[in-house]
Amino acid sequence: MSPATDVYIRDVRTFQQRFDYRVPIKFGGRVVVDVLLLDVEVELETAGGRRAVGRGSMPMGNAWAWPSAAVPGDQTLAAMVAFAECCAEDARRFRSCGHPLEITHELSQRHAAINDKLTRDRSLAEPMPRLAQLVAASPLEAALHDGYGKVHQANSYQLLGAEYVQRDLSHYLTAEFAGEYLDRYTLAEPKPAIPLYHLVGALDPLTEAELPKRLGDGLPETLGEWIGYNGLTHLKIKLAGDNLAWDVDRVSAVEQVAAEAQAARGCRAWNYSLDFNERCPNVQYVLDFLAKLQEQSPHALDRVQYIEQPTHRDLRAFPENRMHAAARIKPVVIDESLIDFESLQLAREQGYSGVALKACKGHSEALLMGAAAQKYNLFLCVQDLTCIGASFLHSASLAARIPTIAAIEGNGRQYCPAGNRGWDDRFPGMFRITDGTVATSELRGHGLGF
Repeated sequence: MSPATDVYIRDVRTFQQRFDYRVPIKFGGRVVVDVLLLDVEVELETAGGRRAVGRGSMPMGNAWAWPSAAVPGDQTLAAMVAFAECCAEDARRFRSCGHPLEITHELSQRHAAINDKLTRDRSLAEPMPRLAQLVAASPLEAALHDGYGKVHQANSYQLLGAEYVQRDLSHYLTAEFAGEYLDRYTLAEPKPAIPLYHLVGALDPLTEAELPKRLGDGLPETLGEWIGYNGLTHLKIKLAGDNLAWDVDRVSAVEQVAAEAQAARGCRAWNYSLDFNERCPNVQYVLDFLAKLQEQSPHALDRVQYIEQPTHRDLRAFPENRMHAAARIKPVVIDESLIDFESLQLAREQGYSGVALKACKGHSEALLMGAAAQKYNLFLCVQDLTCIGASFLHSASLAARIPTIAAIEGNGRQYCPAGNRGWDDRFPGMFRITDGTVATSELRGHGLGF
């Protein structure tokens, strides 16, 4: 018998918004200048007749989720939007009831069939990778979890225990999670604040001398300016992965600028994360990089908190890319490779010591992977997809409710502030940063918190 708290899907609506970036962002050898934001509204109803509307939002980051030599970028983006629309239609026809964790799990079983049909209908040169499917389906997942909290007039993170969910975590993970539910691995109340990782993109000017021309839009334009403006203590540095000298010099240059800016504001402690975007040929490149950074800028190396996915995302195709040696020096987190529990287990076997969670991979998936990472004592962080507006608040709410999250990345305010307009008035502590943290205490509302 279904709990009285279960919900039915009564309607699903999708919307699109497009924003130009303030400045380009470069990662993994690709340059991105705009974003298509997909928004989803889901109307839910309980057996007792209570109704509410949940909302989800996510950038369709095809450049990251589906980098393809065979399918042009405009086609990968269009296919991801079409996949999202098909997922919405599938949910609209869904007749069972349940908790969002259960509903999203059932709906995900249809993703492969949707992908096959899209590949045929659009004559795509390759099928959509699983990562891109997750991104495209993520606004619907967010809307379901958001609506579930709203229909029960509670925060969704407080509705994850046995009294709401019929099956324990062993149904989604392994038998070692028998008798456990997501409330064991999440917080009933959000952390009051979380350190914010600011992105230092490969094209971003560090100093005045690197600026060809000022935008003059009132926002900072160099790294030093950003550090003072936001009181930053966490910097994520995008690296080439195929140019060792450039990578070492880049981190050393960031350290030089950061040290000067931090001294000016009286800050003595700050952190870096390093993101090679899968472009390192092997783990030896990472080891050589760390050794050379130790020689050239030992203080910079000391500040490195973790390293993101340095080698190719296809772990099975490149089993030689084992991270054990690098992970003994700094935590190495799986990012692009993390698409399900099986990939997490494989990453652990290959030496990864941490997990980067992303709201864009689906709310249910993020909660499950967060639980597994805690069970296995893995380093945890929440990463960005240049999330703006509601999508950033969703990402931050996730970080605020998982106990061991170290920090959250948020670069929408840098590259696409237009997408935050209106939201920054409603949640000033989340968008107007002064002390290097986001005020996640603001995310206490019904649904996902905002």
